[in-house]
Amino acid sequence: MSTLSELSRAALAEGGALAGTIPGFRARAGQQRLAEAVAAAFEAREPLLAEAGTGTGKTYAYLVPALLSGLKTIVSTGTRALQDQLYHRDLPRVRDALGIGLQTALLKGRANYLCRYRTEQARGSATFGDRAQAALFARIVAWSGRTRMGDLAEIEDLPEDSPVLPLVTSTAENCLGSECPFWSECFVVQARQRAQAADLVVVNHHLLLADLALKQEGFGEILPGAQAFVVDEAHQLPELAAQFFGEGIGARPLVELARDALRECDGVDGALAALQAPAQRVEHATRALRAAMDVLPVRATRERAQDEPAVAEATEALADALGGLAVALAPLREASPGLDACHARAVDLAARLSRWTGGADEQGAGDVYWFELTPRGFRLQRTPLDVSGPLRQHREQSRAAWVFTSATLSVAGGFEHLSQRLGLEAPRTLLEPSPFDWDAQALCYLPAGLPEPMSRGYTGALVDAIRPVLRASGGRAFVLFASHRALREAAEALRDGPWPLFVQGEAPRAQLLQRFRDSGNGVLLGAASFREGVDVAGDALSVVVVDKLPFAAPDDPVFEARLQAVRRAGGNPFMDEQLPQAAIALKQGVGRLIRTETDRGVLVLCDPRLTGRAYGRVFLESLPPFPATRYLSEVEAFFADAGTEPARDAACSASVSATLSRR
Repeated sequence: MSTLSELSRAALAEGGALAGTIPGFRARAGQQRLAEAVAAAFEAREPLLAEAGTGTGKTYAYLVPALLSGLKTIVSTGTRALQDQLYHRDLPRVRDALGIGLQTALLKGRANYLCRYRTEQARGSATFGDRAQAALFARIVAWSGRTRMGDLAEIEDLPEDSPVLPLVTSTAENCLGSECPFWSECFVVQARQRAQAADLVVVNHHLLLADLALKQEGFGEILPGAQAFVVDEAHQLPELAAQFFGEGIGARPLVELARDALRECDGVDGALAALQAPAQRVEHATRALRAAMDVLPVRATRERAQDEPAVAEATEALADALGGLAVALAPLREASPGLDACHARAVDLAARLSRWTGGADEQGAGDVYWFELTPRGFRLQRTPLDVSGPLRQHREQSRAAWVFTSATLSVAGGFEHLSQRLGLEAPRTLLEPSPFDWDAQALCYLPAGLPEPMSRGYTGALVDAIRPVLRASGGRAFVLFASHRALREAAEALRDGPWPLFVQGEAPRAQLLQRFRDSGNGVLLGAASFREGVDVAGDALSVVVVDKLPFAAPDDPVFEARLQAVRRAGGNPFMDEQLPQAAIALKQGVGRLIRTETDRGVLVLCDPRLTGRAYGRVFLESLPPFPATRYLSEVEAFFADAGTEPARDAACSASVSATLSRR
């Protein structure tokens, strides 16, 4: 009888089930090895860390053994967009090719589904800031009458940050549960029921972690029964886990509580008179705290906030307002499920605020308390510095197989950094490099003579260095920056160029990307968010420029506290934390360049520390095997000889090889 590994390899082999069914499928040895490793982890119910370079075909490599295993499997992806792509495109292809009629389900967090109760409330009482918001709400109401799944992703061009969305969706805090008059029609309940009955469920990391962290999203029932977990884009998991195993309080939930309390007064005698003043006081106190925080940096520690007398005073006023609203709601709890839920929310938010403002005895050694400001709001957060313990505990309790995979898990060929952060001890590992022909398809250019990255004239010198590259490529470039200030400075310097210029912040990300693709010769300037989750295949993108090594921002209080914890434990904060994190981030940005076997492009790494510091080798050894040069003439030859590998100056190659220890 064939093993799962053998069946998986056969399905992915030349002449196998996928080759005979999926148009354009090509058998790849690396994909087969990855599928065998996944199958072995499934059979042994053990963890696996598997890096699969771009082009390996990792999605098929884990879906095949997942479907063939017969185990109830949870597949978690990094974003909702990837989740939709996996469920609606990749999964049906593989399932049909294998001829397996297993039941599958797509499950998202409750904020992705229409809430009929809140939508009905909004129809009667909502006021909108402008006509566009009113029109969007009308579109949602019209769609609500014909949707079967209630998934807001079905609505085209729906802004993710629209203020209308909280009016038509629920949260774990404001959901009425079985007390809701629309419980039998609830899209969240229906999605959960489909997931409970399915053999394979596709979720995203936010939902997976919300359940692991017992956030009562309402989906926890699907996890105890799962026998295998596949975590794609697993490099994101530790940072996201820190959010979910922590605790926070934000301006928006506070304002929503105040407004929801007033909406729930309809039909309850005396409720409006009792709640109007306390609810308005909470909303006013929230806005007053945000105004007081204007003197603070965008993010910093709790202690920094409490050093400002006006902030401390405004925080105390907010605490008093929340307590007052909770007291006013208490006698009305029996009047309606909605008012009862508002009382519970007020009590919970007051407790969170009290914990955040507490003294030193409230802060555990493994937590950091900090805040972050947005243009109109704030977030007060408690974040654990080490999530390896909780992740290990939940993984062991599940008694399931766990596969962690991504194109960027290793640092200089090793998995120690991520293993430690995930709480894995000596896991099975696999490093499957990208199958692309790097010598023919790509070139790494390291411009000579650039000043130190911290010098005042660095961005201007960088622009001067990349202009001839952009001329040689005819635009078609991503230029990725470590800071928004450098991005804006470069944008001003490049406005006079002959290429369409697309600058992050001047339009929504999806619009920028589409305009870039449509332009055919554009130059897109982006920051950290463009390092991953962006896929531009073909000639539209032929250059990726990285301005500086992507070390974490020095103003990140959580990262700074993590470095201090490493130092206290006797480790080296730079080598153990800063360098590995930056290497993985660089790999993500570099991964935008070559997406298919026919792509060609030049990677421009501008930071002189790559060649001037000993640690530069760690970054270079973490990247695919790019041919490297310091000569602009080779870049020009690369683009002049499109479709063929350019002849390279032997002396140039030798000097680069000696400098970088790469060739």
